[in-house]
Amino acid sequence: MSTTALLAFTVAALLLTITPGLDTMMLLRMVLGGGRKAGIVGGFGTTLGCLVWGAASVAGLTALLVASRLAYDVVRYAGAAYLLWLGGSALWKSWRGRRAVEPVDSPKVTPGQALRVGFTTNLLNPKIGVFYLSLLPQFLPTTGDTTGWAALLVGVHVGLGQVWQLGVVWLAGRAAVVLTRPRVRRWTERLTASVLVGFGLKVALDSGARG
Repeated sequence: MSTTALLAFTVAALLLTITPGLDTMMLLRMVLGGGRKAGIVGGFGTTLGCLVWGAASVAGLTALLVASRLAYDVVRYAGAAYLLWLGGSALWKSWRGRRAVEPVDSPKVTPGQALRVGFTTNLLNPKIGVFYLSLLPQFLPTTGDTTGWAALLVGVHVGLGQVWQLGVVWLAGRAAVVLTRPRVRRWTERLTASVLVGFGLKVALDSGARG
């Protein structure tokens, strides 16, 4: 594997990492609900989910997602249902609290909950596995054992993602003074929850996502 190929993959992985998406929205919700600690632990959870998909890709297991429509759809619908549940329940709690006579504080996100949500969200996202399976071969040597190189590329992508997530958490923590004001927090909660619902619907309806 050439240095040029490694640099090209690093640039591609970096651009994909910094593109705002589901992980960024999840981190914002975690910081809003539990502070920087919850955001950092939640980021580790999403990284762990990527590592599982990366290991499965290196082992060839994610090829099943491409080969089997049923396997892909099972994971896809499970992920969509999970996102819809997260976003829908957050919206319900937000509006219920707004109608109550006494304000209802948003529930605190514990580090354990943040880790579980971050990990589960990525684990139930088959697009991560398909991403590895479709992108990695383009940067691997055409001869010899490619397992080590594939593991290296997964590590590069995961490492970049972890650094980016820490940056997002830090920035969100800096903005916490504004974001935690009752009115701002209430609308931020609703916005991020609505985005989660949108992601869930997109995952459920995106039937042509494989490959």
